[in-house]
Amino acid sequence: MSATARYVFAVARGLRAEDLTGTAGLHGAPLRVVEQGGLSAVVCDVDLAEFGEQPLIDNLEDLTWVERTARTHNEVVWRVAGCATCAPLRLVTVCSDDDSVRAKVDALRADLDEVLDRVEGRQEWSLKVLVPRRPAEELATAPSTMSGTDYLRRKREAAEQRRGQGEDAARAAHELDEVARAHAVASRRLAPQDPRLSGRSEAMVLNAAYLVQADAHEPFRTAVLTASERHRDVSVELDGPWPPYSFAVLG
Repeated sequence: MSATARYVFAVARGLRAEDLTGTAGLHGAPLRVVEQGGLSAVVCDVDLAEFGEQPLIDNLEDLTWVERTARTHNEVVWRVAGCATCAPLRLVTVCSDDDSVRAKVDALRADLDEVLDRVEGRQEWSLKVLVPRRPAEELATAPSTMSGTDYLRRKREAAEQRRGQGEDAARAAHELDEVARAHAVASRRLAPQDPRLSGRSEAMVLNAAYLVQADAHEPFRTAVLTASERHRDVSVELDGPWPPYSFAVLG
């Protein structure tokens, strides 16, 4: 039998082992709970041939492997977050054994207490503001009768129009962010998503996360969607509620 280690998904407060019945970890391995000082670390066994130091370095270069591992990681965290207040750990947090898991919890104790206090009774919403990309004016095929002066005028007007659209989008993003923050207890501005990963062609001018109290979800949602009605030239994507990843991930 190959040597094994413990893959740690999250640390939770108020979790019972039976809450995870029917949820599997990586490669279908059973989930277990390692208790330490009133907190519960959710783990599963993994093979060191895959998650040992050098194999892990190699596997992290394999996007298919990373995607598969991240999907399972997220599924487990979602299940835990549905049962208890939890702090997700970063992808591929691996400890040698249960004692090492307990030592990890102790080492993170101050951060864990702070994070769990911050997110208890709260969930995350995502707000994105995107601007449709408009096709550039076909100046290259301008009629031969167009003078050089007219050509340059049209080119200048097109540039001014694009600049105006960008300014309008920035104002819309600012207003929507202000409205969302007014109904949240915390917020984070995130980097715009790479179009190659999101599959979207629009330019993203806002990508933000908001931590919202459980009893404030509907007022938050209503306020943001109402504000979005004033900005029909941009695309607004509001999603949630989710486990509070952006406000709870630990190292």
